[in-house]
Amino acid sequence: MNNSQHRSSFPRLTQKQVATAIARHEMLYSGRIGGARAVFAFCDLSGLDLAGHTLNDADFTGAILEEADLAGAKLDSASFFGADLRRANVSGASMRRADLRGASLRGANLIGTDLYEADLREGSIAESDRHRNLHLLKHENGRSELPAALLVSANLERARMAGALAVQADFTDAMMKGCRLTRANLRQAKLTGANLENADLTGCNLTGADLKGAILIGAKLEQAITAGANLADALTEDNAGIDPDSAAIPLGDLLLGHAAWVESEGREGRPADLSGLDLRNATGLAHRKFTALIAPGATFYGLDLEGVSLQGSNLAGADLRSAKLSGADLRGANLSGAKLNYADLRDARIGPLLIGEERLMPARLDEAQLRYADLRGADLRRARLQGSDLAYANLGQADLRDADLAGAILAGARLPAIGAERIADLATAGGL
Repeated sequence: MNNSQHRSSFPRLTQKQVATAIARHEMLYSGRIGGARAVFAFCDLSGLDLAGHTLNDADFTGAILEEADLAGAKLDSASFFGADLRRANVSGASMRRADLRGASLRGANLIGTDLYEADLREGSIAESDRHRNLHLLKHENGRSELPAALLVSANLERARMAGALAVQADFTDAMMKGCRLTRANLRQAKLTGANLENADLTGCNLTGADLKGAILIGAKLEQAITAGANLADALTEDNAGIDPDSAAIPLGDLLLGHAAWVESEGREGRPADLSGLDLRNATGLAHRKFTALIAPGATFYGLDLEGVSLQGSNLAGADLRSAKLSGADLRGANLSGAKLNYADLRDARIGPLLIGEERLMPARLDEAQLRYADLRGADLRRARLQGSDLAYANLGQADLRDADLAGAILAGARLPAIGAERIADLATAGGL
């Protein structure tokens, strides 16, 4: 029995039948009497609307969900074993620890989907016929299929994707830390800016893949095929940019000299120029005073910069991805084009810097990358955020008064309750 033969035998559910099952499942999930687990195993739900509903632990084993709408749905620990999700809209859904073995996600929209610890390994389905014999049912080539799927900014941290077929899939800026991709076919996949720190890519086919700006620190690439792959600006254990150890003055002395210059108001020490330096090995930077630091294009990836004073600093084009900047003072700083994806900026001061008695110098974050950045409680008054990418960023309780958000991308972002409509009007939502 092949896939085309068994599809026609699947019962076709109506939208009303699905709505009834969802309602009972949500009753069960909330602990109300009369609830029941939603079981859609081997049912045809193609084109139906399941968007925004709570279906954690639901059973979609072998189900046909082609072109179905599951956007924003809660599907944690749900079973999609061998399911057909081709061209389905699963954007912004939560599928943490979901079973997607053998599922077909060809052409599916998974932008911003949370797939933490999801299982996308090779899989198959066994179904008994009327004689109780077992027939092996496979989706085309019996593996998780992601060809041409959109996984932009998806969370695939610690996901299991061994043997997954993801030819030409788009993983731009996806979080893929610790992802197990052994023997996966990622030929011509787009992985620009993806975080693959400590990912297992052993035996992975990366032929023609675009890994520009990807984070590959600690990634296992033994026996991986990388012919024609673009690894430009990829962040590895090797130095990114200039090695601080090659400088005439040791990095520690440069930073001490700058701190002394700040503390003495220029009477002692000297300002430091860290342009293009790889600073990932720097320690003890939290809560230090580095006012007016010159560090465009420098690499600060993953550093602890909590409470650091960087007001008026030049950090244009700097790599601050996953950096801890909570409570940092960034007033008047130039962060144009900086990479701040997944950065912790809670309660950071990113407003204007008072120069003299009357002049205010706004913080500049135009064209900055802030996907999934945590900006809760941040002061962003008068900040220049033109063309910045704030997709899926958390801006809860942030102060955005008089901020310039023209052309900013706010798709999936959590906006302050007050002024959310005004913010959305000023920016380009859905620009992924």
